[in-house]
Amino acid sequence: MAGESHVMTSGKLTSARRSLWHRVRFQLGVGLLLAVLIPYAVRYPFEQAADLGALNDSLTGTMIGLIAGYYAFRRMSHYPGVRASYHILPSFAVSYGVILAAFFFARLDYSRLHFLFSFLLAAGWYYVVYFKLQRQRRLSIGVVPFGAVGHLIEVPDVTWAMLTDPADVLTPFDAIVADLRFDIPDQWERFLADRALAGTFVMHVKQMEESLTGRVSIEHLSENNLGSLIPGIVYAKVKRLWDTAMAIAALPFLLPVFAIVALLIRLDSPGPIFFRQQRMGYRGETFSMVKFRSMGVHATDDARMSAMTRDDDHRVTGVGRVLRRYRIDELPQVINILKGQMSWIGPRPEAVPLSQWYEAELPFYRYRHIVRPGITGWAQVNQGHVAEVDDVVRKLQYDFYYIKNFSFWLDLLIVARTIRTVLSGFGAR
Repeated sequence: MAGESHVMTSGKLTSARRSLWHRVRFQLGVGLLLAVLIPYAVRYPFEQAADLGALNDSLTGTMIGLIAGYYAFRRMSHYPGVRASYHILPSFAVSYGVILAAFFFARLDYSRLHFLFSFLLAAGWYYVVYFKLQRQRRLSIGVVPFGAVGHLIEVPDVTWAMLTDPADVLTPFDAIVADLRFDIPDQWERFLADRALAGTFVMHVKQMEESLTGRVSIEHLSENNLGSLIPGIVYAKVKRLWDTAMAIAALPFLLPVFAIVALLIRLDSPGPIFFRQQRMGYRGETFSMVKFRSMGVHATDDARMSAMTRDDDHRVTGVGRVLRRYRIDELPQVINILKGQMSWIGPRPEAVPLSQWYEAELPFYRYRHIVRPGITGWAQVNQGHVAEVDDVVRKLQYDFYYIKNFSFWLDLLIVARTIRTVLSGFGAR
């Protein structure tokens, strides 16, 4: 549901009517009390003197884990279309997992029982907060009726109110949206200034649409949060190191899976085990992407049609259908990650014939190659597989949103949503 996360965590759109449950200090303070201090106080009297050091270290570790998990959850929940309840468990699992890994490699003593109970209590508390705030009504947004704002009412799950006279606006809205680039009459300018001074969130129509839909308009190239067309350079370098480390760590676990899948493919249909295809990659350079073969071998002279996969495609084999549903066919792309051609997360690389077609039909299509393509991405978890140009426009809007908001937090959100996507089979063909 669009806007759901804002009601729970950001506080920006509900500042006029914030209750105790909305306050960060309350959510975080009670969480620390329930999940960190109380378990520590309960165990302290029963610990031997020799074990107090491990318990004290665990107190520090769980405190850091809870605070980090809470803020990671808040940051992920700021993105549009986020059903906040899906990301409570992943946020705290990651934060507590990182702290435990640090303790393990630093050879620090810690209490496994304290960490376990703290994690369970932390996740449980924030589920309580979430369901408590679920009773809040959906967003109510007032629209100043000038400029390019009419299309906003098509965005679902929001109560839109088209304003007519600033003197008659008495309803307290969660936010006010206006086309701030339009020459708005003076009385409306004063109205917006007064509402902003009163603490109401006033937003430009473009940013409001992006925050509610998770897509960026592609009428013009859109700068990122740093005001540049090039996404975060520092994060891109850190992400490349992280991609490589994760690929190396995953290989020992993936190799037995590869062997089983290879045997199943060989028994299911004639043809090679792996499927290789030229894809358009980072900075517009082509590369050979590898995946498990999920289709029968069919000869065709139409490269564009051959590159497309449609609903209920007759070329997909029995084993291939399972591989595609659970995205197992994509796992060999860990090799492309090690080569620096792909990332775990990014816009999906298109087959060269399709990419050339889209470039001829769509403005700024090549801009999506400014970041490394990924095995999963923002468009995949929101839209799924597409092939037609009309659908590609929408997918490109998701890709541009990812590039504009290129960050660790958005990547973490995509990981969490990818797990749900894989389990549901969303977008598979």
